[in-house]
Amino acid sequence: MSDSADGLDDVKDTEEGDGRSSTPGPPAFVAAVDALRSCRLRPQVEVESTPAPQRLAPYAYALEAVVVDGDQELADGRLVLLHDPAGHDAWRGTFRLVTLVRAELEPEMAADPLLPEVCWSWLTGALQARGLGYGEPSGTITRASSHYFGGLSERPAASQIEIRASWTPREGLGGVPDTGSHLASWCDLLAQVAGLPPAGPGDASVVTLPQRRGPQSR
Repeated sequence: MSDSADGLDDVKDTEEGDGRSSTPGPPAFVAAVDALRSCRLRPQVEVESTPAPQRLAPYAYALEAVVVDGDQELADGRLVLLHDPAGHDAWRGTFRLVTLVRAELEPEMAADPLLPEVCWSWLTGALQARGLGYGEPSGTITRASSHYFGGLSERPAASQIEIRASWTPREGLGGVPDTGSHLASWCDLLAQVAGLPPAGPGDASVVTLPQRRGPQSR
């Protein structure tokens, strides 16, 4: 499954959105969006709607989130719900969830060769911990490092982890997926990337993030 079919290349391109997230659509899409809007989340994760990309599917709704601790931002991300009533061969369903999650890391942690596998397990583990059915998962884990020179040489080296992923949520009654629970799982992932403790009883298989770069001021 290609990145273009998943929307992984376009999930950051929300500046082309036109507010279509508030446009009515088929009953299944409206119900799925309503479930996102009514989901209760842990207070450290601030979520709000944002214009959705236009070219990924006939109907789309997007959210962006920031994990905060006081006045500091620990991680951020975007979640896009796509819907094509005619179905999509690459999705093997009529809905698709596409996400981007980012957080700063200590350079030595970013150099860990097992980091990509661990980050991917955070995503799948968050979905499995809530008993959610899903299919066709796809994604990339990217590590980036910045080193400063000349007039910027006093800045410490910075490293960032970026998770871009998509999956097809299992559809329930009336062809509507449990988008509220998928959103809650995504917020679990955000919190874990940010280094926050689990909101409830933790799963022993979940790996916590060892060294996180100092949080950024808001």
